[in-house]
Amino acid sequence: MNECYYDKRMDFFYNRTKTDTADEWTGPQLIGVLCFGTFFCLFIFISNSLVIAAVVKNKRFHFPFYYLLANLAAADFFAGIAYVFLMFNTGPVSKTLTVNRWFLRQGLLDTSLTASLVNLLVIAVERHMSIMRMKIHSNLTKKRVTFLIISIWAIAIFMGAVPTLGWNCLCDITVCSSLAPIYSRSYLVFWSVLNLVVFFIMVVVYIRIYMYVQRKTNVLSSHTSGSISRRRTPVKLMKTVMTVLGAFVVCWTPGLVVLLLDGLNCTDCGIQNVKRWFLLLALLNSVMNPIIYSYKDDEMWATMKRMICCSSEDRSQERRSSRIPSTVLCRSTDISGHYIEDGIIQGTVCGKGDLGDKGNS
Repeated sequence: MNECYYDKRMDFFYNRTKTDTADEWTGPQLIGVLCFGTFFCLFIFISNSLVIAAVVKNKRFHFPFYYLLANLAAADFFAGIAYVFLMFNTGPVSKTLTVNRWFLRQGLLDTSLTASLVNLLVIAVERHMSIMRMKIHSNLTKKRVTFLIISIWAIAIFMGAVPTLGWNCLCDITVCSSLAPIYSRSYLVFWSVLNLVVFFIMVVVYIRIYMYVQRKTNVLSSHTSGSISRRRTPVKLMKTVMTVLGAFVVCWTPGLVVLLLDGLNCTDCGIQNVKRWFLLLALLNSVMNPIIYSYKDDEMWATMKRMICCSSEDRSQERRSSRIPSTVLCRSTDISGHYIEDGIIQGTVCGKGDLGDKGNS
């Protein structure tokens, strides 16, 4: 019967697998890493919070695609939390962690990344269904969207908890991996291959969308009587789809390949030298998602700018409240609230003519 090592600290496993835990991360280098990580996470928190708030605030976003978009932002927000926990439990601190705390550290990362990945897949399928039926939004009901969102998080939590539930090497240290010293190599192979399969499915879905949009664009361009906006819409969609696909390939593929090589026990691949950079690259997807899915949507960008601009103006009004009659303040608040509630894109935002620039760009 194999001996189990649940009571050991992580230094036992790191030393056995000869995993580098970056003991040299001290002084200015450690401060630099923490500052960069803090800025990285703050951007994730702020940008994804704006996406969620915009979906809640604007009634025009109360459709399946935008609900899934908000859930993607929530997954990326959770990724920021996971990365904050990682920052303070990595480097030389890694060797001092207990087994349970290390499982929590990796489980948070696995859960957040899986949630983002599955959510991207669901969004791709939703877009495919809508475009093939020549509709802006799919026919998914709120109950079905809610079920999908719950399913996404259930899958993500389960995948994050699988190693803790028993698929690890604590009772058979001969099969421990190098990148994750208490993960079984077979689990890394399973996890990386599963994600690569999901990635392949996404590629197929987006290729079908691309081919369909290109075909429709050619048909519409041959009819001069078609409206300009109708001809531009497929082109804009095609660019967005290719941007999403390219970002996913760049951010995810290197890390998945490294995990697969580690699972296959490739000792001469030099994976220890690139693991941190590929992890950062994968987490970078949480930064890029709100930019890709929100900034390219004119209505989303306008709503976010209104919230930021009006929030700044409200603070200015509070500072001047002692000098402005209350009736003027009430009228200003009513007007701005009317614009936000109706979601009407005007030529100005909170009295400033900057929305028109975004619409014309």
